[in-house]
Amino acid sequence: MNRPARVALVTGGAVRVGRAIVTELATAGWQVAFTYRASAKPARLLVEELQGKGCRTLAIEADLDDAGARAAVVARVQEELGVLDALVNSAAVFPRTPFADLTASRFSDVLRTNLQAPLFLTQACASLLRARRGVVVNIVDIYGVFPLRDHIAYSISKAALIAATRCLAVELAPEVRVNAVAPGIAIFPDDYDEATRKKLLARTLLQREGGGSEIARAVRYLLEGTETMTGQVLTLDGGRTLAL
Repeated sequence: MNRPARVALVTGGAVRVGRAIVTELATAGWQVAFTYRASAKPARLLVEELQGKGCRTLAIEADLDDAGARAAVVARVQEELGVLDALVNSAAVFPRTPFADLTASRFSDVLRTNLQAPLFLTQACASLLRARRGVVVNIVDIYGVFPLRDHIAYSISKAALIAATRCLAVELAPEVRVNAVAPGIAIFPDDYDEATRKKLLARTLLQREGGGSEIARAVRYLLEGTETMTGQVLTLDGGRTLAL
């Protein structure tokens, strides 16, 4: 007997790492809903691409900083897909925030997106995930452990999300597992020039960019490849943290 398709919700799934995660899961047989905020065209093209391959994919426009929007996303997934087996919190912002220029407002904005949204979306999904003995995967960052200069708000937000991963593993056990993936250099920001990219790659042991597909495969492993891992952070950084 064929096993019914599992359902995943991926935040920030229209572009970059989120897009790679959506593609990996959808082509592996998952039904995938994903959110986007400002990437309507990439979201539409991704749905068309995956549906052309026979993958059931649902794009949902949402500002996950808003509690009402989070509730609406969960309701839409339940209405259209029925169940939820996995939540992947990938959506994030990466603003430059030098300490001297940091304001309470800018700090709150980053934490609202990078910490509060995934934490409370997980809360909103908890009953659905418990019913299916589901899994949560948070996309964190090595900068949550080894801070990046001039990105204090981002680094703090990812450090807090790592802590939240462990707290949620405790709170949602035994029905739900919660883990995280911490990339080093997965996909460079578009505004990084070639010199900057080479400089950063030279600081890693392997001296190469990991790519979104590697992160996506790691997420899939945490969803499918282990049954007892929870509260852990899987680091994929090309040896960056050994060469600091």
